[in-house]
Amino acid sequence: MSGTFTTLDRLVLLAYVVALAGLAVQRTLRRKDGDAADYLVAARAITLPGFVANLVATWYGGVLGVGEYAYRYGVSNWLVFGVPYYVAALLFALFVAPRARRAQVLTIPEQLRAAYGPTASWLGAVVVLAVTVPGAYVLMAGTIVGEILGLPALVAVVGVTLLSCSYLLFGGMRAVVTADRFYCILMYGSFGLMVVHLVTHFGGLDFLRAHLPAEQFTWNGGRPVQAVLVWYVIALATLVEPAFYEACFSARDQRTARRGILISICFWAVFDFMTTTTGMYARALLPNLEDPTRAFPLLAEQVLPTAVRGLFFVGLLATVMSTVDSYIFISAQTFGRDLVWRLRGGGALGDADSNRWTRIGLLVVAGLAVAIALSGLTVIELWHHLGSIGTPALVVPMLASFDPRLRLSPRIASLTIVAAAAVAAAWLLSARGGGGYWLGLEPIFPALAVSIGLAAVDIARRRRAAGAGNPTPLR
Repeated sequence: MSGTFTTLDRLVLLAYVVALAGLAVQRTLRRKDGDAADYLVAARAITLPGFVANLVATWYGGVLGVGEYAYRYGVSNWLVFGVPYYVAALLFALFVAPRARRAQVLTIPEQLRAAYGPTASWLGAVVVLAVTVPGAYVLMAGTIVGEILGLPALVAVVGVTLLSCSYLLFGGMRAVVTADRFYCILMYGSFGLMVVHLVTHFGGLDFLRAHLPAEQFTWNGGRPVQAVLVWYVIALATLVEPAFYEACFSARDQRTARRGILISICFWAVFDFMTTTTGMYARALLPNLEDPTRAFPLLAEQVLPTAVRGLFFVGLLATVMSTVDSYIFISAQTFGRDLVWRLRGGGALGDADSNRWTRIGLLVVAGLAVAIALSGLTVIELWHHLGSIGTPALVVPMLASFDPRLRLSPRIASLTIVAAAAVAAAWLLSARGGGGYWLGLEPIFPALAVSIGLAAVDIARRRRAAGAGNPTPLR
């Protein structure tokens, strides 16, 4: 594809890189070894605009997968990758965000430590690290850059990863939020230009109805009902999404956290409208794509004029890079602070040592992300496998940790994390060699059943003991 790009298109990409490099230089010159809260959660001072920019931009790293689904199934994309996540985000805003902001912790493993002790914290840190190393996202970002510049996959993937690390190294969460403000402008500007161009040059709804199969306009896109409804369960991963907690820990106050998520839902609905519309035009104009994951890039190549085409690709890149930034920073602090720093003695070493290990973690995680990106697994496989393990392992212990009435005993909390992850991993392995999953069930369902079952037994046991006048201690 790189042969279709002009010098002007590449200059647009160069301007984007220079802007991010400038952010890296600025943050390096303003370097200060503040406390851990300053580096990891921006001193808990992120205002509403920064909160919204951070959350909105971070949530769309899988934009190429969204393009594939919209290309295949039309408006159903909104009901699969939109509505379930709006509902889950609404639940998070109403019931979790204020509690997360009140908690005097900096990370998910610290919340588990405060509620259940060190064992659950170690286990939680391993799970968080596994699900946040952004291998899938640096693969997508590298693919976009490689297509524009004609670079080998290794060079492109390493380049985008190091670019992200350059401004996170000393800027921390403040750099993430600053970059996300920039990314939001590029995301909405690029897709807004695309939708206007498509409607202006090809027509609106009448054009789409004349050139698309009728099922593209149905709620399920012609797919089985269960294939759509399952996403309403998968979307519950939002309740343990590390980026949501990171944003809430960084918010100025509880009101900012709650209102920020509610406002973000509105922004997501607008962006989903633009991506769904663009995917449907791609199906109408390029009806025989062999690889629908490239629907957005190929459509831009075909219909957009020079420079605008470059801007659209930069918008795609910015959409992915926003998630790379947030996830690589979260996984670096998990590795550096929640694992290495704690193992070395934790609070006795001071915040400067915590920040230093987080910065070292950036480099370690960058290497892991590149290795995963080049491993041969597809983006969808990475999402599916890691999400199937991480969500059931964390969702029950984490949500219960904020309510003393539901809080698990430390032993059961640790057992829940291990058992749910083990069951999900075993279910995933059952399909190796081309066979189906055991009992025909997706791994997330039996793993969730184990997690909820253990929690229910633990809560019932303690309530019976309390009713008998012999409270069972948490242990």
